[in-house]
Amino acid sequence: MVRVSLEATIGRAFDGGCRWVMVREKDLPAAERMALVESILKVAEPYNATVIVNADLKAAEIAHGIHLPQGQSCSNARAVLGPDKLIGVSAHTVGEAGAAASAGADYATISPIFPTQSKPGYGPPLYLDGLAGVVKRVGIPLIALGGVTAATALSCRRAGAAGVAVMGTIMRASDPAMSVYDILNQWYAGDDAAA
Repeated sequence: MVRVSLEATIGRAFDGGCRWVMVREKDLPAAERMALVESILKVAEPYNATVIVNADLKAAEIAHGIHLPQGQSCSNARAVLGPDKLIGVSAHTVGEAGAAASAGADYATISPIFPTQSKPGYGPPLYLDGLAGVVKRVGIPLIALGGVTAATALSCRRAGAAGVAVMGTIMRASDPAMSVYDILNQWYAGDDAAA
Protein backbone atom coordinates (compact mmCIF):
# COMPACT_ATOMS: atom_id res chain seq x y z
CA MET A 1 0.00 0.00 0.00
CA VAL A 2 1.35 3.41 -0.99
CA ARG A 3 1.15 5.99 1.75
CA VAL A 4 0.03 9.48 0.75
CA SER A 5 0.08 12.73 2.66
CA LEU A 6 -2.85 13.88 4.73
CA GLU A 7 -3.21 16.85 2.39
CA ALA A 8 -3.43 14.52 -0.64
CA THR A 9 -6.06 12.39 1.10
CA ILE A 10 -8.08 15.49 1.97
CA GLY A 11 -7.71 16.77 -1.58
CA ARG A 12 -9.16 13.52 -2.92
CA ALA A 13 -12.00 13.74 -0.37
CA PHE A 14 -12.75 17.24 -1.72
CA ASP A 15 -12.67 15.82 -5.26
CA GLY A 16 -15.43 13.42 -4.16
CA GLY A 17 -17.63 16.22 -2.81
CA CYS A 18 -16.52 16.70 0.81
CA ARG A 19 -16.76 20.34 1.83
CA TRP A 20 -15.99 20.25 5.56
CA VAL A 21 -12.88 19.00 7.34
CA MET A 22 -11.95 19.00 11.01
CA VAL A 23 -8.25 19.06 11.87
CA ARG A 24 -7.91 16.98 15.02
CA GLU A 25 -4.19 16.41 15.42
CA LYS A 26 -4.04 16.83 19.19
CA ASP A 27 -0.64 15.17 19.56
CA LEU A 28 1.19 17.55 17.23
CA PRO A 29 3.14 20.40 18.78
CA ALA A 30 1.30 23.71 18.36
CA ALA A 31 3.63 25.04 15.62
CA GLU A 32 3.30 21.86 13.55
CA ARG A 33 -0.48 21.85 14.00
CA MET A 34 -0.62 25.48 12.83
CA ALA A 35 1.48 24.64 9.76
CA LEU A 36 -0.82 21.69 9.00
CA VAL A 37 -3.92 23.88 9.28
CA GLU A 38 -2.33 26.43 6.91
CA SER A 39 -1.55 23.64 4.44
CA ILE A 40 -5.08 22.19 4.61
CA LEU A 41 -6.60 25.65 4.15
CA LYS A 42 -4.66 25.96 0.88
CA VAL A 43 -6.01 22.58 -0.28
CA ALA A 44 -9.55 23.59 0.76
CA GLU A 45 -9.60 27.03 -0.85
CA PRO A 46 -10.36 26.02 -4.49
CA TYR A 47 -13.30 23.93 -3.21
CA ASN A 48 -14.66 26.69 -0.96
CA ALA A 49 -14.50 24.05 1.80
CA THR A 50 -14.78 24.72 5.53
CA VAL A 51 -11.84 23.86 7.80
CA ILE A 52 -12.49 23.57 11.53
CA VAL A 53 -9.80 22.99 14.15
CA ASN A 54 -10.38 20.81 17.19
CA ALA A 55 -9.68 22.45 20.57
CA ASP A 56 -6.95 24.87 19.38
CA LEU A 57 -8.09 28.50 19.60
CA LYS A 58 -4.88 29.89 18.09
CA ALA A 59 -5.13 27.68 14.98
CA ALA A 60 -8.89 28.31 14.80
CA GLU A 61 -8.16 32.02 14.33
CA ILE A 62 -6.85 31.28 10.82
CA ALA A 63 -9.42 28.56 10.07
CA HIS A 64 -13.20 28.83 9.75
CA GLY A 65 -13.83 27.96 13.37
CA ILE A 66 -13.30 25.58 16.24
CA HIS A 67 -14.77 22.33 17.51
CA LEU A 68 -14.74 22.07 21.30
CA PRO A 69 -14.64 18.93 23.41
CA GLN A 70 -17.04 18.71 26.33
CA GLY A 71 -16.03 21.03 29.13
CA GLN A 72 -14.51 23.81 27.02
CA SER A 73 -16.27 27.16 27.03
CA CYS A 74 -18.27 28.33 23.99
CA SER A 75 -18.41 31.86 25.39
CA ASN A 76 -14.62 31.98 25.76
CA ALA A 77 -14.17 30.69 22.20
CA ARG A 78 -16.65 33.28 20.91
CA ALA A 79 -14.85 36.05 22.78
CA VAL A 80 -11.53 35.03 21.19
CA LEU A 81 -12.78 34.20 17.69
CA GLY A 82 -15.53 36.78 17.23
CA PRO A 83 -19.00 36.44 15.73
CA ASP A 84 -18.06 35.14 12.29
CA LYS A 85 -16.26 31.92 13.18
CA LEU A 86 -18.13 28.63 13.58
CA ILE A 87 -18.19 26.99 16.99
CA GLY A 88 -19.10 23.35 17.37
CA VAL A 89 -19.22 21.11 20.41
CA SER A 90 -18.92 17.35 20.90
CA ALA A 91 -22.03 15.89 22.54
CA HIS A 92 -22.95 12.35 23.54
CA THR A 93 -26.32 12.89 25.20
CA VAL A 94 -29.38 15.09 24.76
CA GLY A 95 -28.27 17.05 27.83
CA GLU A 96 -24.84 17.79 26.37
CA ALA A 97 -26.32 18.75 22.99
CA GLY A 98 -28.87 20.99 24.68
CA ALA A 99 -26.16 22.64 26.77
CA ALA A 100 -24.14 23.29 23.59
CA ALA A 101 -27.17 24.98 22.03
CA SER A 102 -27.78 27.08 25.16
CA ALA A 103 -24.11 28.09 25.27
CA GLY A 104 -24.26 29.49 21.74
CA ALA A 105 -22.71 26.69 19.68
CA ASP A 106 -23.50 26.81 15.97
CA TYR A 107 -23.69 23.01 15.76
CA ALA A 108 -22.87 19.88 17.71
CA THR A 109 -21.65 16.45 16.78
CA ILE A 110 -23.71 13.72 18.43
CA SER A 111 -22.01 10.39 18.97
CA PRO A 112 -21.61 7.53 18.76
CA ILE A 113 -24.54 6.71 16.52
CA PHE A 114 -23.25 3.19 15.78
CA PRO A 115 -20.37 1.10 17.10
CA THR A 116 -17.17 2.40 15.52
CA GLN A 117 -13.83 0.87 14.53
CA SER A 118 -12.09 4.19 15.14
CA LYS A 119 -13.03 4.16 18.85
CA PRO A 120 -13.97 0.60 19.80
CA GLY A 121 -15.85 0.31 23.07
CA TYR A 122 -16.86 3.97 22.87
CA GLY A 123 -20.50 4.42 23.66
CA PRO A 124 -23.08 3.21 24.26
CA PRO A 125 -24.30 3.84 20.70
CA LEU A 126 -27.41 6.00 20.33
CA TYR A 127 -28.54 4.30 17.12
CA LEU A 128 -31.09 5.99 14.88
CA ASP A 129 -33.90 6.22 17.45
CA GLY A 130 -31.57 7.94 19.90
CA LEU A 131 -30.35 10.33 17.20
CA ALA A 132 -33.94 11.20 16.26
CA GLY A 133 -34.79 11.81 19.92
CA VAL A 134 -31.90 14.23 20.39
CA VAL A 135 -32.70 16.08 17.13
CA LYS A 136 -36.29 16.65 18.30
CA ARG A 137 -35.14 18.23 21.55
CA VAL A 138 -32.18 20.35 20.42
CA GLY A 139 -32.43 23.51 18.32
CA ILE A 140 -29.05 23.55 16.55
CA PRO A 141 -27.85 21.40 13.64
CA LEU A 142 -26.59 18.01 14.78
CA ILE A 143 -23.93 16.06 12.92
CA ALA A 144 -24.15 12.26 13.26
CA LEU A 145 -20.77 10.79 14.20
CA GLY A 146 -19.52 7.32 14.97
CA GLY A 147 -19.72 4.26 12.75
CA VAL A 148 -21.48 6.13 9.95
CA THR A 149 -20.99 4.66 6.47
CA ALA A 150 -22.54 5.11 3.04
CA ALA A 151 -25.03 2.39 4.00
CA THR A 152 -26.29 4.39 7.00
CA ALA A 153 -25.96 8.00 5.76
CA LEU A 154 -29.54 8.30 4.47
CA SER A 155 -30.92 6.76 7.67
CA CYS A 156 -29.08 9.43 9.68
CA ARG A 157 -30.55 12.13 7.43
CA ARG A 158 -34.03 10.71 7.84
CA ALA A 159 -33.51 10.70 11.62
CA GLY A 160 -32.92 14.46 11.41
CA ALA A 161 -29.13 14.80 11.26
CA ALA A 162 -27.93 17.92 9.46
CA GLY A 163 -24.90 15.99 8.23
CA VAL A 164 -22.63 13.08 8.95
CA ALA A 165 -19.01 13.03 10.10
CA VAL A 166 -16.91 10.19 8.75
CA MET A 167 -13.26 9.49 9.41
CA GLY A 168 -12.20 5.87 9.15
CA THR A 169 -14.14 4.96 6.02
CA ILE A 170 -12.51 7.83 4.13
CA MET A 171 -9.03 7.72 5.66
CA ARG A 172 -8.68 3.96 5.09
CA ALA A 173 -10.10 4.05 1.55
CA SER A 174 -7.92 3.28 -1.45
CA ASP A 175 -9.68 6.23 -3.10
CA PRO A 176 -11.12 8.77 -0.65
CA ALA A 177 -12.97 10.54 -3.49
CA MET A 178 -15.04 7.43 -4.21
CA SER A 179 -15.79 6.91 -0.51
CA VAL A 180 -17.06 10.48 -0.16
CA TYR A 181 -19.02 10.19 -3.40
CA ASP A 182 -20.69 6.98 -2.16
CA ILE A 183 -21.62 8.58 1.17
CA LEU A 184 -23.06 11.68 -0.52
CA ASN A 185 -24.88 9.58 -3.10
CA GLN A 186 -26.61 7.70 -0.30
CA TRP A 187 -27.21 10.86 1.77
CA TYR A 188 -29.14 12.37 -1.14
CA ALA A 189 -30.82 9.12 -2.23
CA GLY A 190 -34.50 9.63 -2.85
CA ASP A 191 -34.25 13.38 -3.56
CA ASP A 192 -35.10 12.83 -7.23
CA ALA A 193 -38.18 10.78 -6.35
CA ALA A 194 -39.34 13.42 -3.86
CA ALA A 195 -38.94 16.29 -6.35
